[in-house]
Amino acid sequence: MTALNDVDVVVVGAGPVGLTLANILGLQGIRTLVIEERDTLIDYPRGVGLDDESLRTFQAIGLIDAVLPHTVPNQILRFFDGRRRLLAEMAPADACFGWPKRNGFVQPLVDAELLRGLERFDHVRVLWGRPMTGCTEKPDGVTVQLGSAEVNARYLVGCDGGRSATRRLMGVSFEGTTSSTRWLVVDVANDPLGHPNSEVGADPARPYASISIAHGIRRFEFMIHADETDEQAEDPEFVAAMLAPFVPHPHDVDVIRHRVYTHHSRIAGAFRRGRLLLAGDAAHLMPVWQGQGYNSGIRDAMNLGWKLAAVVGGQAQPSLLDSYDSERRKHARAMIDLSTMVGRVISPTNRRVAAMRDRAIRAASAVPTLKRYVLEMRFKPMPRYDHGAVVHDQPRRPDSPVGTLFIQPRVDTRTGTELLLDDVIGTGFAVLAWNNNPRVLLGEAAFGRWKALGASFIAVRPSTQLHWTPPGSEDDPEVTIVGDRTGELKSWFDRHSESVLFLRPDRCIAAACIAQRAAEVSARLFDVLGLIAEGGDHRDGTGPVLHVPQPAAESAGTAP
Repeated sequence: MTALNDVDVVVVGAGPVGLTLANILGLQGIRTLVIEERDTLIDYPRGVGLDDESLRTFQAIGLIDAVLPHTVPNQILRFFDGRRRLLAEMAPADACFGWPKRNGFVQPLVDAELLRGLERFDHVRVLWGRPMTGCTEKPDGVTVQLGSAEVNARYLVGCDGGRSATRRLMGVSFEGTTSSTRWLVVDVANDPLGHPNSEVGADPARPYASISIAHGIRRFEFMIHADETDEQAEDPEFVAAMLAPFVPHPHDVDVIRHRVYTHHSRIAGAFRRGRLLLAGDAAHLMPVWQGQGYNSGIRDAMNLGWKLAAVVGGQAQPSLLDSYDSERRKHARAMIDLSTMVGRVISPTNRRVAAMRDRAIRAASAVPTLKRYVLEMRFKPMPRYDHGAVVHDQPRRPDSPVGTLFIQPRVDTRTGTELLLDDVIGTGFAVLAWNNNPRVLLGEAAFGRWKALGASFIAVRPSTQLHWTPPGSEDDPEVTIVGDRTGELKSWFDRHSESVLFLRPDRCIAAACIAQRAAEVSARLFDVLGLIAEGGDHRDGTGPVLHVPQPAAESAGTAP
């Protein structure tokens, strides 16, 4: 058996989740091997919707400017009844995380940018046409078999889809259901409609979807009735018949592909077992109706990536990885349930049931608060971690921001204007304080521990005070002063009693407190996360400071 070079992490699967995870690990200096049984990337669209959290992740890995040309921002989605009368509309206007909440996109082109991003790292490698044929776990790592070759690693992450070989090796269940209803998906180039509109038709005769994505591509989806066979649905004449109600010349369209699929609502019994972990479709599958399959996988990669880098790099104890399952499971389950519920609302083919649904939706739309609830997508479950790599007050207050994602407005620094906050903070931990110097609040000992981890320190002020320095004193060179350009940061702190935030690399608020409690909360957070600030050799897990890219406070900012 041929031995490949040892690595820190093997990622199984070169889909969007595996590639995103590899970029996160690559930025942290972690030696990573991505193995993929296919010979190339999949070259046809699958996911068609990106949310703001995924775009924020692509920003964090430095690829947002490459991804944006393949997106349609602020995509409106309208729901129609069987007579093509409007039932509901989703058009969320706010961008509290720095990006639009709904974006159409061309997945193969975005995946290609994720792959191209790995070219930045000499310590990240992708092997094509190399399926994993076995994996043996040892006390200090895993040995992965790739046919006649093998590689040793500290951890293995299965991002290998719904039929995950990694999940089978782990011996965990994949509980849930597979819908008996089949759907025909048809992707068309040179969009025969041409407009940016996207719609879902809750038509009892045949529910459908028509989704505009980028670069002149449109997706149609049609329910296949029980008396229609897969062979019928694959026939070009059947495809043309499905398109006929929407385009005047259904035989004269440029079909990229068409295929029949079913919806799955499943979740793995465990996301981690020892040194093997699951992410993306290997961990959970959900119906397409909220476009959250792709985005949930990117959330997995962001949540797991920084933890895996911290453990492999010696910044944290291996117990930190237990929080991956406890944090992601609840949210993935909520997304599965939401997507399944929306599918059931859309799909009734009984006209009486559909009419009752239509009346209920119109009655709800007549109530302004309910209409905004749908329009602004407030029904979408947001990550909120009650347990895991977070420190809550006991008893926990219902309005506590701990365990939620922090906002990302545009801000000013003394050297740059209109910068997205994450670009100022950088990619590691951060201690952010309103109206105070984090060094003074933490004390030199705690400040030094966070500095050893590569954390950034942010002092937020009203913009009127951005360039003010007390007479006779000097600015702290290790604290970045941020001006609240839009007032969104003050509004956030107005709504919360906490004035000091400890932000994780995924921009989740790990802990929060009033200024005078900063030092004690910092100590609790180090204990809960199992953080290690001392030096050492990261390859044997005894400690070092990982390479953390410096905050980009002096950059020109990210293009909107």
